Amino acid sequence: MHVAIRRLTPVIAVVVLPIALLQAVDKKFHNAPDSARAQKNPFEGQASAVEAGKRLYARNCLSCHGKTGQGKGNVPSLLNEKVEAATAGEVFWFITRGSKANGMPAWGFLPATQRWQIVSYVKSLGSSSNAAPAAATPAPTAEPNVTTAAIKAPPPPAPFTDFRYEKPGTTRKITVKDLPQPYFTKSAQNGGDEVARRANVWPIAPAGFKVELYASDLKNPRWLRTAPNGDIFLAESEAGRIRVFHGMTSDGKPEATQVFASDLKRPYGIAFYPPGTDPQWVYVGNENELVRFPYRNGDMKATGSVQHVADLPTGGHWTRAVEFSVDGKRMFVAVGSESNVDDPEENPGEKERARILTCNPEACELQVYAYGIRNPGGGIAVNPQTGELWCSVNERDALGDDLVPDYITHVQENGFYGWPWWYIGGHQDPRQKGKHPELKEKAIVPDVLLQPHNASLELTFYQGKQFPAEYYGDIFAAEHGSWNKAVRTGYEVIRVPLHQTGHATGEYQDFLTGFVLPDGKVWGRPVGTTVAPDGSLLVSDDASNSIWRVSYTGK
Repeated sequence: MHVAIRRLTPVIAVVVLPIALLQAVDKKFHNAPDSARAQKNPFEGQASAVEAGKRLYARNCLSCHGKTGQGKGNVPSLLNEKVEAATAGEVFWFITRGSKANGMPAWGFLPATQRWQIVSYVKSLGSSSNAAPAAATPAPTAEPNVTTAAIKAPPPPAPFTDFRYEKPGTTRKITVKDLPQPYFTKSAQNGGDEVARRANVWPIAPAGFKVELYASDLKNPRWLRTAPNGDIFLAESEAGRIRVFHGMTSDGKPEATQVFASDLKRPYGIAFYPPGTDPQWVYVGNENELVRFPYRNGDMKATGSVQHVADLPTGGHWTRAVEFSVDGKRMFVAVGSESNVDDPEENPGEKERARILTCNPEACELQVYAYGIRNPGGGIAVNPQTGELWCSVNERDALGDDLVPDYITHVQENGFYGWPWWYIGGHQDPRQKGKHPELKEKAIVPDVLLQPHNASLELTFYQGKQFPAEYYGDIFAAEHGSWNKAVRTGYEVIRVPLHQTGHATGEYQDFLTGFVLPDGKVWGRPVGTTVAPDGSLLVSDDASNSIWRVSYTGK
């Protein structure tokens, strides 16, 4: 069935169309002119051009867009329908011209032959992804030029930081008063630059905590969710499957693992319905749709056919987090923006995006719950203590090292969080100057401001009994790591204290660090967080293709 999205807050006068129709009429690729669309690739169909383009892509594009074009952090994937539908000429035009607003550098200085070869390779990624779900790239091989020399750069101005100063237990707080002016520093291009984890390198936790390797050799491990019976569900997104881990041995490893479902399109969010101890369904947020499988406690493999629940916009930020209210009457689905900061009134691809949607799980007619949230798709969760919905947000890039802060916040129904015209309350994005002044006072300041460009992803509320009592009810969130900061930041797990009240007061703490080597090379990138039945914290890491287990020993 096709499900349209209805708008609850008609602040901006736009015609709301069913998603399938919006995709049909959105023919423009980054507003490329007709002359670009008509251009032909002179190397069309030449395998040698694809191979040459692959080498050029690795040299110029891989650090931001990923080895297989899957995207990293705030950088959208190239494996989406919009890129696939674009002509070679449109892609060539965009590579040549770039987009300052979207953080895409102009590559017009490269010879035209090389740009066409990159186009050949990028278009080949789309065709290969249509054939079968993409398997994740194996963990990268260590590079011989990796050194232990520390990066030499001046320390960032407080309260901003970078990986060099991340230390478990350190408390940080960014306020609205701390925000610099846009373009106070230049916008950087500093992608992940991933290497293999060395045998003597390990995540670092606060004193009294122990870190162990729970699972390894996975395929792009992303979202984690603990089932009511204690099984751990994992989305291996690029492999197109959901995996289950059952039980735990005395040395902190799963007793058994099995693929629950496969042949999915970049699955991410996972949630069990109805809430409670006896779920009947497991819902999965694919890039293009929301689906569900029949489920009973203990199922290690889907016992029934997948059921389509609702269509979702494709492309751009592709992660689709899913959550249910405590009473099970509402389902929430997070959909990120297509771009960095495009105006939805000018880019049809932004319609019905950058928002959290809601519906009745049994008769899903999606409506807008909150909007102006650039990318909440990395993580939403309901606080079991208060029943409030919370989200973890990737804010916009390309305004300088220390703008705009990512954030974690409880979500107000019908709330407007600023994107793309405003940010962190009434701060106007200079790329949208003069637009929608009536929305300035409506833009909500989030609860907890994080380091800009952190790429904050899944969050979970700690409900275990293993950690010290002061941790109960607090938030743990994965920070996937920056690409748009001169000295990288993020690449850690943070703790947001809620002080046993269910409410944040603006500060957060570094909790699990050490995923970046002193020379800036990255070996680990946290994505998912969940609490195991024994009260330990599990963290998925899609750079080393692992899951880490953090337990409290008191030693």
